[in-house]
Amino acid sequence: MNDQPRKPVRPADAYQPGRINFSAAATPLAIDARDRLVTRYGDCAFDKASVVVALGGDGSMLETIHRVLDRGIPVYGMNCGSVGFLMNTFSEDDLPARLSSAQAAELHPLRMLATTRDGHKEEALAFNEVSLLRQLRQSAKIRITIDGRVRLAELTCDGVLISTPAGSTAYNLSAHGPIVPLSANLLPLTPISAFRPRRWRGALLASTAKVLFDVLESDKRPTAAVADFTEVRDVVSVSVSEDRSVSVTVLFDPGQGLSERIVAEQFTV
Repeated sequence: MNDQPRKPVRPADAYQPGRINFSAAATPLAIDARDRLVTRYGDCAFDKASVVVALGGDGSMLETIHRVLDRGIPVYGMNCGSVGFLMNTFSEDDLPARLSSAQAAELHPLRMLATTRDGHKEEALAFNEVSLLRQLRQSAKIRITIDGRVRLAELTCDGVLISTPAGSTAYNLSAHGPIVPLSANLLPLTPISAFRPRRWRGALLASTAKVLFDVLESDKRPTAAVADFTEVRDVVSVSVSEDRSVSVTVLFDPGQGLSERIVAEQFTV
């Protein structure tokens, strides 16, 4: 991920009324906010817009980020949800000026390739994390191989996840994983309720690492894999690596960029 604040290269009128698409979560608050903004600034069709303004929480922001991948346009979030770590403060005023002065962060996703017990393969991208989770009452057993070398022959756990730096403050942090600055080029690997080995608390991997999770005793201990909001059930193996050929630009108000938020989160008590 690129940690340097930068202005996206856009035409001078890219963020003017008539060039903005508004996307709202399916909540009354977000829908009402969208209606007011559309009345004030108009609403450009998604396939013609220069920027998408996402209204909702972090979940809606992630969905919008995935949606714009093929278009290559930036996303500016405004919080109409709860936590809103990826969102800016909501305001109806001076939106074109806020967009024009915003700082940009370029995010790269993890690419997951999951293979199920019946041989089906499914690929998905994750801007937050890829997680493996037990499906039933019994714990999962997972072997972890990194760059072709088995690093953990058997992890007995509720699950395990690998996150991007941007996602390190999300599920990874809740699972007691480390927060990672955008510029660190590291991927946190974090167990979820590990039973054996009890003292293993995870690892920090280079962003170039190729990680393979093999599910042991998959017939007895079924396990699901989740990349952001794409879930694949009954997996037997899951490979994960960062895909730097894919990127999305997220816009933040000056002084409130993603790098600053990640640093500030480490001092929140």
